Amino acid sequence: MVEEFAPETVRERIERDDEFDLIDIRGDEDYAEGHLPGAEHVTVAELEETVVDRDWADDVVVYCYIGQTSIQAARLIEEYGDAERVASMAGGYDAWDPLEPSTAD
Repeated sequence: MVEEFAPETVRERIERDDEFDLIDIRGDEDYAEGHLPGAEHVTVAELEETVVDRDWADDVVVYCYIGQTSIQAARLIEEYGDAERVASMAGGYDAWDPLEPSTAD
């Protein structure tokens, strides 16, 4: 079963500058409109192609728009990646505090 972190937990980890991979698996347009600070954009298709060959951090947090697809992506990383701990952010980007500025490139 995939562990889920509350958005507040993810925010605290970002603010503490914890070492972990933060993966945004939403579509290109959604990512371009805004994403969590430090998030890397990896689409589901890219993840499926690279999960085995990728050098994962020991700790990975994945998020999508509402938290469903990220659970599936986290399972994929758990099964085929080399991360020690993988979690999904509960509620996805939609649950991120709207008052918190996101990053837009």
